[in-house]
Amino acid sequence: MAVRKIVTYPAEILEQECELVTTFDKKLAKLLDDMYDTMIEFDGVGLAAPQIDIKKQIAIVDIDDEHGTIELINPEIIETAGEQNGPEGCLSFPGLYGEVSRPNYVKLKAKDRKGKSYVLDAEGFLARAILHEIDHLHGVLFTSKVSKYIEEKELEELNQE
Repeated sequence: MAVRKIVTYPAEILEQECELVTTFDKKLAKLLDDMYDTMIEFDGVGLAAPQIDIKKQIAIVDIDDEHGTIELINPEIIETAGEQNGPEGCLSFPGLYGEVSRPNYVKLKAKDRKGKSYVLDAEGFLARAILHEIDHLHGVLFTSKVSKYIEEKELEELNQE
């Protein structure tokens, strides 16, 4: 397992549509392990393959111990509902934070590292993190959804509340 270099904006790959994964092998498993190590190293709650310069529909999310690490390969959104507003940041935009509106609920279909399909329901912060990473797979950046930017100091105050 290894920590990969994070691609930062304005790298072209961050705004490109990613390709579907068709091969589920040891290389994919190693990539997912590397993505996890990279996400943890940079203190993230999610990471998408284009953020480490790989143009594939692969993302991981890990917001807490309760949900564990969620591996999203070729994810498809089935349904969304509700609305939530909250602060977001992105490892590809170090030090930049903004208020973003997203659905409060998402139901999606994806594959795991072995190619097995599964369906997942997520709400609240987990839904936010998953939708942020799925956006990356379609070249959509959180900055295109920001209603107002937040200073790092302001964000720390929000997190303390």
